[in-house]
Amino acid sequence: MTIPLDHLVINTHFATDRTADHFRALGFTLTPRGYHSLGSINHLLMFAESYLEIVGLPADGGRLRQELLDSPAGIDGLVFATADARDTARGLADAGFALQPVQDFSREVVSGNESGLARFTTVRLARGEFPAGRVYFCQHHTPEWVWRPEWLSHENQVGGLAGLTIISDDVETCGRHYRRLGDTDPHFSLDIVDYPAFARRFDGLPLPPPGREMFAAVHFQGGDLMRIARGAEAQELPLRWFAGRLQVALPELTTLLEFLP
Repeated sequence: MTIPLDHLVINTHFATDRTADHFRALGFTLTPRGYHSLGSINHLLMFAESYLEIVGLPADGGRLRQELLDSPAGIDGLVFATADARDTARGLADAGFALQPVQDFSREVVSGNESGLARFTTVRLARGEFPAGRVYFCQHHTPEWVWRPEWLSHENQVGGLAGLTIISDDVETCGRHYRRLGDTDPHFSLDIVDYPAFARRFDGLPLPPPGREMFAAVHFQGGDLMRIARGAEAQELPLRWFAGRLQVALPELTTLLEFLP
């Protein structure tokens, strides 16, 4: 069974504004700030088939989403698409996965002179089932309020999400566990490597400390790499050119971004 990517998540805790500024400087179009009914805020970087979510917590004393507080800042969400979250939950349970309760939530959306409600249902794997971060499936009830035409193009010309790198001390076992969920779309790869291999690939950039399984790098397809590099330099973000690719670090979030030509 092929499981298409829905989105990736970067958890910023209370640094949402600063993180959004970094991505704007890199040349991305961001959606306006959204407010989830769960008690979190977000911005999205939209592409034709998937998106990157910058999620965080409001600093105004309001309700806080506990699962974000309980997760380390950085890349902490790998989300697959489903047309029926409850049916997916039954299938995952039958396959022996530990699950959290199916969750319904929403957020208001303003697009130009229009407004609407984006509604979602998610089935989340239990905490610890995948030690690298939160893994879940998302059903979009109102995709027309998520994929809006004005948000689908980016000044830097990046075309989409190409992959996610996961660090694991046991690459083979980790890979088998993810494959139990299904095969990812061929246009999006899960690259599972050990820490020494990851350190070689991103040598010279600030790296996460060793010792835990984690989502470590987001890979983007296409784009004007020189434009992205200028934006990184303007934000004083560490960068490196490697084998025709541009690598950019977000040190506060122990996150690495790689832009493929």
